[in-house]
Amino acid sequence: MPPVRLDVYIQPRASRTELAGMHAGAIKIRVAAPPVENAANRALIGFVAERLGVAKRSVRVVSGGTSRRKTLEVDGVTAEVVAAALGSPRR
Repeated sequence: MPPVRLDVYIQPRASRTELAGMHAGAIKIRVAAPPVENAANRALIGFVAERLGVAKRSVRVVSGGTSRRKTLEVDGVTAEVVAAALGSPRR
């Protein structure tokens, strides 16, 4: 099964980590972690992995590591599972 890619837009330093709908065609996720020393990316990966029921190592940032707009790849799930848990996947 090929990895599922999805576009996300993150808002660091939020009051809590949560889904926040859509933002310009990307899934918006608020993360409580600050955008320093990769903390926001780690929080994002942990949140997505937990929501999808996969290990953290199955979720990776493939582009936008230092940007608010990122592309994630998730192994071990189908696009349908991602859509049901988070919203629409990119491909």
